[in-house]
Amino acid sequence: MRKDIKVVFMGTPEFARESLKKLYESGFNVVGCFTNPDKPSGRGMKLKASAVKEYAVEKGIPVYQPKKLRNNEEVMNILKELEPDVIAVVAYGKILPKEILDYPKYGCINVHGSLLPKYRGAAPMQWAIINGEKTTGITTMFMDVGMDTGDMLLKEEIEIKDEYNLEDVHDRLMVIGANLLVETIDRVVAGDIKREKQPEEGTLAPMISREMTKIDFNKSPREIFNFVRGLSPFPGTYIELENGKKYKVFEISYNEDGTNKCGEVIKIAKDELSIGCNGGYISIKQIQPENSKRMDIKAFMAGNKIEYTERFI
Repeated sequence: MRKDIKVVFMGTPEFARESLKKLYESGFNVVGCFTNPDKPSGRGMKLKASAVKEYAVEKGIPVYQPKKLRNNEEVMNILKELEPDVIAVVAYGKILPKEILDYPKYGCINVHGSLLPKYRGAAPMQWAIINGEKTTGITTMFMDVGMDTGDMLLKEEIEIKDEYNLEDVHDRLMVIGANLLVETIDRVVAGDIKREKQPEEGTLAPMISREMTKIDFNKSPREIFNFVRGLSPFPGTYIELENGKKYKVFEISYNEDGTNKCGEVIKIAKDELSIGCNGGYISIKQIQPENSKRMDIKAFMAGNKIEYTERFI
């Protein structure tokens, strides 16, 4: 029975919270929760707990927030006291050392937001959208010392529709991942699951840095469209005028007709700002000036002046 299976959960953001919630509500004995330390947040820079910690505290699950796992005797002592049968890991943000991976009876099971071996790494959903993939999904796997290279267990696929941005894909995979984790643990405990080795070669999905979020108008309209929705609403992409003014961009449409100079303003109207790129142009739909709020393009154009002579770089 599920209540006899002792689970230690390791995770941090909202994506992981859904899996913790599903495990708890499904009747597993969640004996402890590891999550990242509280971080300063907001204008007041007050310490804010992770989404996983908030849920664990609400349900009375013991919470542990070590700064590191490797060579940490205290962490190993905690695990020895908790005696987990399985460790479930979802977007924890820390690498598990071998002594932890080898500890639980049924191993360490990870929920990963891609169809492995594609998109190993910290930002699988973002890169799948940015690269124009038509599908993505969830893979559960046994963890090993590599970066998302462990034996695969279960998969579930979804279509990436053109109207989906990162938030849409995230929310769908969050629910699928939670359900698949419960099924995976059930089947691992029952001995009713096949494990599939991954090939050595795989696609990498590195973390997105601020420097990587600038729109490149030398790209095609479709590439820019995928780039914007792959990073919306967080962290968002940005455009920059020659004069140094920057604007965050969260939604665009695109047109593959015409030849325009890359970065050139080609159409201005009360509800339109279109900019040339390689093989067509894009039209801004949602934008955020520096030190201002996010708004639709009509509101932006009513309060901001963009000239045809200006160019985005």
